[in-house]
Amino acid sequence: MSDEVFRAVARELGDGFPPENVLYPVNARLRASYPDGLTIADIIDVFLDDSAVGVRTALTSRLRQWDAESVETWVGSTTPQSPERRARIYDLLGLPVDAHAEMDARFPREGGPVVIAAQQPWDPWYTSERRREHDFYWRAYKRVLADKNWDEATIGKLDIATTEVVHRLADPTRPEPYQSKGLVVGYVQSGKTANFSGVVAKAIDAGYRLVIVLTGTIEILRSQTQRRLDMELVGRQNISAGVDDDYANDEDWRNGNFLEHEIDPNKTNEIPAIRRLTTSTFDYKSLLAGLSALHFETVDHSLPLNDPKNLYPSNIRIAVVKKNVSSLKKLVADLKKVPTELDQIPALIIDDEADQASVNTIDPKKMKTEQIERTAINGQIAEILGLLERAQYIGYTATPFANVFVDPEDSVNVFPSDFIVSLERPGPYMGGADFHDLDDLEDDDKTPANSNQKAYVRDLRAECDEDRSAEQLRALDSFVLTGAIKLFRESKGAKPYRHHTMLVHESVKQAEHDAVANDFKALWKSAGYSQAKSLSRLEKLWAEDFAVVSAARGSELANPSSFGDLEEFIGAAYDRISEGTSPVIVVNGAAEKDYKQDSLDFQERGVWKILVGGTKLSRGFTVEGLTITYYTRRTGQADTLMQMGRWFGFRPGYRDLVRLFIGRTVGGPAGADYDMYKAFEAIVRDEQEFRNELTRFSGVNEKGEPWVTPRDVPPMVFQQLPWLRPTARNKMFNADLVYRGMGGESFSFTMQPPRGDGSINARHFDAVTPLLKSLDETGSFNFVDKDDVSRSFTARYGIVPAHVVLEAVDQFEWANGWDFGPHREALSTAIESGLLEDFAVLLPYPKTREPIEIKGWHEKLPIVNRKRQEREYRTGFTGTAVRERDAIEHIAGSPKKNGGPLAGALHRKTRGALILVFANDPAPRQLKRAQAGPVDSRDFATLFSYALPHAAEPLGRIGFRVKQSGTGAIVDAN
Repeated sequence: MSDEVFRAVARELGDGFPPENVLYPVNARLRASYPDGLTIADIIDVFLDDSAVGVRTALTSRLRQWDAESVETWVGSTTPQSPERRARIYDLLGLPVDAHAEMDARFPREGGPVVIAAQQPWDPWYTSERRREHDFYWRAYKRVLADKNWDEATIGKLDIATTEVVHRLADPTRPEPYQSKGLVVGYVQSGKTANFSGVVAKAIDAGYRLVIVLTGTIEILRSQTQRRLDMELVGRQNISAGVDDDYANDEDWRNGNFLEHEIDPNKTNEIPAIRRLTTSTFDYKSLLAGLSALHFETVDHSLPLNDPKNLYPSNIRIAVVKKNVSSLKKLVADLKKVPTELDQIPALIIDDEADQASVNTIDPKKMKTEQIERTAINGQIAEILGLLERAQYIGYTATPFANVFVDPEDSVNVFPSDFIVSLERPGPYMGGADFHDLDDLEDDDKTPANSNQKAYVRDLRAECDEDRSAEQLRALDSFVLTGAIKLFRESKGAKPYRHHTMLVHESVKQAEHDAVANDFKALWKSAGYSQAKSLSRLEKLWAEDFAVVSAARGSELANPSSFGDLEEFIGAAYDRISEGTSPVIVVNGAAEKDYKQDSLDFQERGVWKILVGGTKLSRGFTVEGLTITYYTRRTGQADTLMQMGRWFGFRPGYRDLVRLFIGRTVGGPAGADYDMYKAFEAIVRDEQEFRNELTRFSGVNEKGEPWVTPRDVPPMVFQQLPWLRPTARNKMFNADLVYRGMGGESFSFTMQPPRGDGSINARHFDAVTPLLKSLDETGSFNFVDKDDVSRSFTARYGIVPAHVVLEAVDQFEWANGWDFGPHREALSTAIESGLLEDFAVLLPYPKTREPIEIKGWHEKLPIVNRKRQEREYRTGFTGTAVRERDAIEHIAGSPKKNGGPLAGALHRKTRGALILVFANDPAPRQLKRAQAGPVDSRDFATLFSYALPHAAEPLGRIGFRVKQSGTGAIVDAN
């Protein structure tokens, strides 16, 4: 096909328009050159032609938008991201059914954010037409992202995610006020600020005229957020129109890197200007005589501000306010004096780090009166919501548990009663899962190529001061060496690494920060980086660690072929780190005058430093260029611990250099030791399961009703470590989860109690012996590994009546805090209704491990290694037969899985499938695991996964029993 044809087809794929038959308008455009016209087959060929780059880019973008659309009438009854939606799109484009499969293969559905939402009391208002009519600030923000080298796909996904949020807010022109409250769940250090910046841009385009951004509780974070919004959204013209000159010495301001709007909003009536009520150097102050800054302009005084005639010409006010009682009180006091009627002002409140300080934590049992008492900051937020009837509240957090435990009946609280949006994990993001091996590799099989732990994690197990100094020196050596590698890469054409940092986090106490900082200063002086004596030590570290990992994980980057290539850059890295007063900067709540050191300002200049701190560096604040982390602090709350994971984030051009030095034996109460790496792994798994539950039950059921609403979410929160609570101690949930069934999808039941004396293990084995006796066949099953390669495994198998399986699992004991009841209810209901008659039970036999003799049992059985924390506080195991689940899901009827011919032959409409696994679980002091046997049943655990028949619950179902609510706060700060 010609370029003319390509251009004609691409023009019919315009941004923001619905899918329509593409053949007729294309032929109209090509009438002169192609008088006989193209056929629909020709159009499909163009769509699939790799040389038609413009067409493929445009079609990919439009399909992404159309797949996600949720308010336009053309979608009919189809749900976003569904196969039915894609088929609807193809039909509207005029593509025949026989082309759908090939189109799907070439343009697969990308997915999108997961949404849990209540039904809204209004018709859709944020339509594509409304978005096209008012999009000045969103278009400007998209240009900023493109200038930051965001690709089209990433910007497109942000467009979808932000639209998903904004259309769940109330129409700012709506005659009756309505407060929509929602929560956006991202990942730690994953770009949540980019999302809420996009939401703010679209919201002010849509008509919101007062924007209040609540940041964390420290000024360093507030200032960072203010600058980011000023630089990427407010823009130079709006900043220059004010009286403050807070960026006079800012390098990016001087270099012209702040957004320059295509049209100056201050010189036209068509575009609203933005007036800043805070600056990068000053939090909110009482306006006093300048109170007119909050007086909104109106064109027609006979109409309210929220009328479109007045709303769109009026200017925007934006305040970035620290969650500090004093600042919030000043804002509340000024709002009470605003000349404009408050119930006419469409306001947007963005609460960054919404689980910090915003939640009311007063125990309702301790309240003195029936009136809800509040913590100070929550009280101020509640008052703002009470004053601004048109205020929309959106909380942003990576750790949402405190927010979903808020009482939904407290009308002025911050419970996300209208929606919860769980953002996708960004592609290049390096998060918790990237530092752990969640697919349960055997330790002997781990290499830096297949194991995240081997690649990025270094254990801290010092038992004396000498060992501790050695571990600190290895971390410091790693910091210098990675700095040298970055400089080497710059010399080979890599983009300059403006920042290179190391984080040391051992305590929350300021006095201990001083001591740790002094330790690293002394170590820096004695390490000899400016002398030849350090080279042999650094060469050994490079050869044994960084050369190996970079070859496995950073092969596309420039890497030195020998240590000699690095030597000249080691001195340069040392000089960069040594510049200024000290290589170490203490970052905590103490006054800067208390330390003789350089200030920490990532905007003003490049930072190559060792940062020692605690809380100030553990929530919200982005540590730019973070490469080496030295972490040994313990905490008892999962959300607090996750927020300390500053090593999560985007690491362009140096992902392979990142190292986490983490305490494996951190002292705690009563002399107990805590493994912080295992603690992080546990909460990564808990978080992943929470997100999986949101994904499973998002959307609507066959009746078009939401499967779950935000008030149903708390029971989905599970904690694996008894000492590590999801958030502050909860007093009640909003509901009890009582039924959970997903046909054709397996679930692993690994949440077993601590081993104790092994008697629980013995009882569990006895419970499954009736199942073992039925395994009278042996066969081969298939699965697809993580590299999408089909592999096989051998298993004994047999068919067991469903009631026998139910009797067996009824004898299992479970960890405190986890309830098998909802699963049992689904299991027994399927049996009673005749939808589940029997199970195919599989016992996989590992290829590399011989079966072992079992005491008291007549035959040898396979015993595998699965992770269980050696200490009593760890409950359960990390998995059953992860790779083999394809087979049981295929047997159970899942249309998405292929377990091989035998699995297909075993499938019956009323048959479920179950995998048994026996995992080594010896006594704590018995270090060697069973290899040859005989082994006692006390010394291995019985694990299982099962899948109900797909026909029993083809769409999945989850059920709740609502508890009494309206009793106040649900979390206790004590």
